[in-house]
Amino acid sequence: MLPVLRTATPDESSLVSVDQLRDSGQAGPSPLPPPSTSPTAEPEPEPSATTTTRTRRPTSAPARTSATPSPPRTTTTTAPAESTTTTEDGWTVTTDGDGSKSYVRSFRVEGGSAVIRVTEDNVKVVTATPSDGFSVATVQNSPDNLAVYFNEVNHSFIIHVAWNINKPFAEVSEIGE
Repeated sequence: MLPVLRTATPDESSLVSVDQLRDSGQAGPSPLPPPSTSPTAEPEPEPSATTTTRTRRPTSAPARTSATPSPPRTTTTTAPAESTTTTEDGWTVTTDGDGSKSYVRSFRVEGGSAVIRVTEDNVKVVTATPSDGFSVATVQNSPDNLAVYFNEVNHSFIIHVAWNINKPFAEVSEIGE
């Protein structure tokens, strides 16, 4: 870590000692030029984004050897757009700032529990935990169609989820006794 920190320090060869400054006849650092009176146009941030500007101002640091002081540094950071969360047909729906939706739902059956996440044309299992005496299996024949099976001898619970007409479709079935 020391080499990284070392590279962040100012160039020590450009620092002037107090004795050198006194001998040069300068009483202090050079004054800053007067502020510009011409208007400057800055781009306006998008309404959904947050912009933070930080300016580094000179402090009581040693004088520089150059005659022209460097301008303060400015850093602009844009935060990601906020997301909103709602509920639709039992699904928790998160809508990102770009309008894309993600649907998440928890299913609990006698054979176990599963959490499934659905985005446009994509269905994925987040977790699938079988109850005691059951096993779990998943079948996904296409990215937008998934079945989670909780099986025991002669008895199964099936959670079937598919992307259908711009929203998720879920069906829970029990087969056997």
